[in-house]
Amino acid sequence: MSKHHFQTEVTQLLDLMIHSLYSNKEIFLRELISNSSDALDKLNYLTLTDDAYKKLSYTPKISIELDEKNKILTISDTGIGMNEEDLVENLGTIAKSGTKSFLQNLSGDNKKDSSLIGQFGVGFYSAFMVANKIEVLSKKAGEENAFLWTSEANGEYEITPSTKEAHGTSIKLYIKDEEEEFLRFYRVEEIIKKYSNHIPFPIFMDKEEKEWDDEGKEKSSSVKNVQINKASALWTLPKGQIKEDEYKDFYKQISHDSTDPILWSHTKAEGTMEYTTLFYIPSKPPFDLFRMDYKPGVKLYVKRVFITDDEKELLPTYLRFVRGIIDAQDLPLNVSREILQQNRILETIKKASVKKILNELKQLKEKDSEKYLEFYKNFGRVIKEGLYSDWDNKEALLDLVLFKSSKRDGLVSLKEYKEAMEKEQKSIYYITGENEAILRNSPLIEHFKAKNIEVLLLDEDVDTIVMPMVNEYDKTPIKPVNNSDIDEEIVEDKNKKEEDQKTYQEILVKMKEILKDEAKDVKISNRLSDSPSVLIYDKNDPDFQMQQMLKQMGQDNLPKVKPILEINPNHEIFKKLIEKNDLSYLQDISFLMMDQAKLQEGMKIDDISAFAKRLNKFIAKSL
Repeated sequence: MSKHHFQTEVTQLLDLMIHSLYSNKEIFLRELISNSSDALDKLNYLTLTDDAYKKLSYTPKISIELDEKNKILTISDTGIGMNEEDLVENLGTIAKSGTKSFLQNLSGDNKKDSSLIGQFGVGFYSAFMVANKIEVLSKKAGEENAFLWTSEANGEYEITPSTKEAHGTSIKLYIKDEEEEFLRFYRVEEIIKKYSNHIPFPIFMDKEEKEWDDEGKEKSSSVKNVQINKASALWTLPKGQIKEDEYKDFYKQISHDSTDPILWSHTKAEGTMEYTTLFYIPSKPPFDLFRMDYKPGVKLYVKRVFITDDEKELLPTYLRFVRGIIDAQDLPLNVSREILQQNRILETIKKASVKKILNELKQLKEKDSEKYLEFYKNFGRVIKEGLYSDWDNKEALLDLVLFKSSKRDGLVSLKEYKEAMEKEQKSIYYITGENEAILRNSPLIEHFKAKNIEVLLLDEDVDTIVMPMVNEYDKTPIKPVNNSDIDEEIVEDKNKKEEDQKTYQEILVKMKEILKDEAKDVKISNRLSDSPSVLIYDKNDPDFQMQQMLKQMGQDNLPKVKPILEINPNHEIFKKLIEKNDLSYLQDISFLMMDQAKLQEGMKIDDISAFAKRLNKFIAKSL
């Protein structure tokens, strides 16, 4: 016998299971059955692909035994089984940072928290919600020795050499007095049909059947071992035979999510290539949506044989929230991960699947805008990633993205924007930044507001990377308002611009010399109505937001990018400079215009002390 201590996070988790998560306890059975199904999947795959297992004779099944007298529930499978090393790895520790993430994501809502259990890969421990002691007897297929794992959730567990006739795992739960409902046949049957009806392996239980005479008295009684679940691969059934509730229940089974999906798409392709897909769009984002080590949501089968649920290449990264099944008929059963990543058949399925999913989302957007908005609030940021990475589907993705607007509340699509464009408007305009309030009041959009031109407000970090990749929508150019490339589009009176250029030529030259270390150029602005100055960028230079993003991505050695300072020729400050013909204050004014424009852009001022002195000098002078 050997004693082991649980990993620290597991101890925390067990304490949580026992003392905090009281609601929805029935999910423990879903999790244990799911684990048994995984063990059968693994062995089933090996018997078909590995010579060492091909001669192994076994009947894949899951069995549940109820002992009401001794308050014991036992769930057994004939799957791959575990040796001592596997028991330590699988039941004593948790891979990656699943437990920490689980604990960090707790909301205090028992129902919501308990629904996270399966998603975080900590489902086995949910059994301690209903049991005060658990014994796991397991024998790994192909090995001689069996081992017994025992714990009372007291911070430690024991592993003892034992005996077991056949390979597989048997989990014995010593049910708490207050949880006796889980020892009753009809309660357990209800849970199995609710969560595990379409587990692809049969689940058996002993059922007592009685016969009654004409007077209603019991005539005889017998116990039969009966199959509880349908054990049918739902995705292989004709769509017309599947009820809506069955689709929803199957989603909850494969996703470990307690909420209904927003939509699903079931496709059976026949002809030169045969495959079946069943994809679901969740109503809530997975906990690891923005983690590098996210768990893919799509399982790959070949002719109903489970191959993998850990392959991130089955769908593009930006669709990582999708849950579902791909069952290919034309792949070899022993397909390796290396082959998967460059397989022509799988690539064809992937391309068709992406188009199908995006089309389903487009239909949702057109038919149920409220539900689509719910989807977009959860997954819109991820969908935008596709604009950067999936060039083939760029147009479809552009039809799905939504943006905040300078002219209206809520979110607007590019199609809606284009339909509302002003008659003389040449492009779709946008502004990027971190703060919506700053963007709404930016000097950069003063001209557009004055001319009733809508500007899209992009305040998500992904926008800075994605939007420069999007040059047009439906043959209409898409341009940032802080780019020098749009100067000609917003000039209304070329004669006035030339006059202003002549009037302020001396000031512009001197300001450019004063600010030579700060600004690439100083120009007359066509985009300002109220503000005296604003920063823009040469069309070939990254703007401030892009520079910040590149730094966050580790590119700290970027060369300094100088912005262009534009001044407003109609502002009182510059009009008085011309009227008085006194440029003695121009140095201070130049730096104040530069610093003020930086602040409005959300940038930091390099020399705050100098800024304050200059500002105080002008305040004192005005008094």
